[in-house]
Formats: sequence, C-alpha cells, structure tokens
Amino acid sequence: MKHMINFKNMDKEYLLDILDRAADIKKYPADYADCLKGKKMYMLFEKTSTRTALSFGLGMEELGGTYFNQAWRDSNFCVGEVRDEVRYVGRNVDLIMARLKENKTLVEMTTFSEVPVINGCCNMYHPSQALADMLTVKEIFGRYNIKMMYIGIKNNVLNSLAEILPLLGGQLYAMTPIVNEPSIDMELITKAKATGRYFELDPNMPYEEFKKLVNGMNVLYTDSWIDMEFFNAPEYAKTKAERIEKMMPFQINAELLRSSQAIVMHDMPIHAGYEISREIVENNIDFILRQAENRRHAEKGILHKMLIG
Repeated sequence: MKHMINFKNMDKEYLLDILDRAADIKKYPADYADCLKGKKMYMLFEKTSTRTALSFGLGMEELGGTYFNQAWRDSNFCVGEVRDEVRYVGRNVDLIMARLKENKTLVEMTTFSEVPVINGCCNMYHPSQALADMLTVKEIFGRYNIKMMYIGIKNNVLNSLAEILPLLGGQLYAMTPIVNEPSIDMELITKAKATGRYFELDPNMPYEEFKKLVNGMNVLYTDSWIDMEFFNAPEYAKTKAERIEKMMPFQINAELLRSSQAIVMHDMPIHAGYEISREIVENNIDFILRQAENRRHAEKGILHKMLIG
C-alpha cells in the first residue's frame, strides 16, 4: 500500500504514470466513468478549501466512486486520538484524502491507516497541486523540460514543485526572500539541488539582474504571501504587514514582465495587489484557471493509480 504525503517514495516513472493517466482521463472521460464504481473516499478538512474539496469530490464522482466530506472541527479527530479515528475510518472507505494544518498529523495517519492516505495540503507539501501544475505545463508546452521561476514565500507549494519539476527534467529557480519555517525540509532541498536543475536565487541581487533572469523563463509561478487561514486574522496583522513590505519588490507586475514572454501560473486563492497585480492576473487568467481545473484531472489520475494500481 502506497500513501501520497509527498513524492519521496515515488520515482519518475510512477509520477509520469499518474500524469499520463490524468491526461488520458481528461481526454476520454467516458472510458473511465465507472472505473471506481463501488469505491469510497473519506475527505477530511482542517484547512479551508475551495479547489481541493471541489476537485477531489467531483473527480471521485466522475470516476464512478462516492465520497464523504467532513470538517475536522465536526469530527472526533479533534477530540480523540488520530490512530483510533483513522483506523475506524479505514474500515468504511477505500481511501482517505486529508487537508490538514500539520504534516506530522498526516504522518501519524499513514502509520495507522489501513487504506491509502493522500495529502490534500499541509504545512510542508502540496503534492496534488504540483501534479496539476505539471499536467498544465505539459499541455501548454508539450514537454516538462521548461524553465520555471517560483517567486514568493519558501513554503509547501515550492517544496512539491522542487520535488517534481527537476525530476521530470525541468529547471526550477526559487526567488524566496522569506522562508516559512514550518515548511523547511532540508533533505528535499538537498536532493533537488543535487539534480543540477534547482537553483535558489539571491533576494539581494540587483533588480535589473533579476529581470534578466525572468526574461529567460517559460513560466513565472507565484503563491499567496500569507497562509490563507491567517490572511484576515487580526492577530496576524503585524506579520502580514512585515511580509508585504519585504515581498512587494518581487510582485509579478507589468514592469517585471515588460520584456518577458513567460506565462504566469498561480495556485490560488489570489490576492491581487500583493503577490501579483490584477492586470497580470487578467492577462493570464486562462492559464491560471486551466491550472486550477487541472487539479480535478490530476487528482483523478492519483485516484486511479492508487485504487486500481
């Protein structure tokens, strides 16, 4: 039994198989309409969600399966022990998808679960998002060996991109003036650097030098500077202001893209006026929405692979 908490236990062939299945399912949905008939998925949400909830739920239904959606606060996961709750859940379903605040909770779930567990996002990794990103890259460019620059906070999204894009032959450049400490995984970063296709950029480089690097990219990728559950929290206001001040020079806007042919990707939710200007959002909205829609198709590839084999 294989879980998907990150990509550490998955080689290139395994991930390409998921992506190939996702592409085929997207192209020929009728051929897969009943492939998961009789299969059941439990979805558990401790973090807020739009795309993960909609895409995994609809994806399971489109493959003929069923799902049950539960909020962490409404479950006994928040009052009982994870090991007991997850073993009970596994007696009722074939697979668990959990979107949780802390990676350590997911790891505990995998230790005791009798069915596969998929990480729908945690503080350290976002594997389903990275697979959707790769599906989108392949659709647009016809290949994975592209140059992508991630501009934003060093976080869970960057971790999963650093795991998968260099492995598939692409180059990933990271401009991350701020590090989200709970997301640090030195093993992952060391492995990514060893590929020779992952590069961490100096935030203190001259802006013109930064722009020249941008001009050589196929894709610019950004993410929220503030964790979504804290964006409007009063107690987070000081940290939010500090992050905005430090990150604003790296906003993806018309000035940065003046001589660039790169497309822009964003995993959403978007905070226009912060990590990206509204003008650039609208100029790239078709790419961004395709990326978001591909969450559903990539996740169908994951479900098919993990439940069919």
